[in-house]
Amino acid sequence: MKEPIQKIRELLDELESKVPSEEPSFKESFQLFELPEIVSDIVDFLQPNLQGYEAAIYWYMFRHSIVATGDVFVRVSVRGLQDSVIKSFRTGRTSQLAYASVQDALQGLCDKGAISLAGDVNRDGTPYHIHLPEEIDFCREAMAKAQKEQLPQIDPKRELDFYNIKENRLKIFERDKYLCHYCQKQLTRFSATLDHIQPVSQGGDNSYENLVTACLFHNSQRNAQPIMDYLARKNASKTT
Repeated sequence: MKEPIQKIRELLDELESKVPSEEPSFKESFQLFELPEIVSDIVDFLQPNLQGYEAAIYWYMFRHSIVATGDVFVRVSVRGLQDSVIKSFRTGRTSQLAYASVQDALQGLCDKGAISLAGDVNRDGTPYHIHLPEEIDFCREAMAKAQKEQLPQIDPKRELDFYNIKENRLKIFERDKYLCHYCQKQLTRFSATLDHIQPVSQGGDNSYENLVTACLFHNSQRNAQPIMDYLARKNASKTT
């Protein structure tokens, strides 16, 4: 009697070993604040490569695994997916998603590496491992390519024209409190001018940092002199 019982225990142990257990490396490291970034990667790099039903089923499985429990495993059945995920539209009416369509979508997700089998089927369905874009070959390639092609960040203060655009000119005057950079004379919007710290003829631009408020006299007197040379001459003239 003991021998059959022992065999049954061994068989149960074998079956249990095939059922997905917790994945501590993921669950322990997963943080809720990472979710928006994961969703963005799915939308940008995985979803464009999925068929309609594949995408719908993947999002359903993602919702009931990572979002719900912080785990990468979920057990689903074809019958359950027929009712829970999406309706099909045929001849002007909606109906339950076809059994074969669900099977094809699951197989498609497996073929693309978006999900993988994680154990044996039971009456509750089949266990699947949900893979994130960073684990999927074609997604990793697309992510690496996007990283290389990423557009440089634009600094509005350096990119916008603060010299020729009226609204931007006023921002410089307001920053400097309408005081001349060279003599501290109080100016108005009608008497204030803009002077380039580094002259345009020497490579200066119209950026926020390269412009100062100046009275007309000092602006015209300086002309295209380097600002330090002009200030030195200006200070020297005061002492003589």
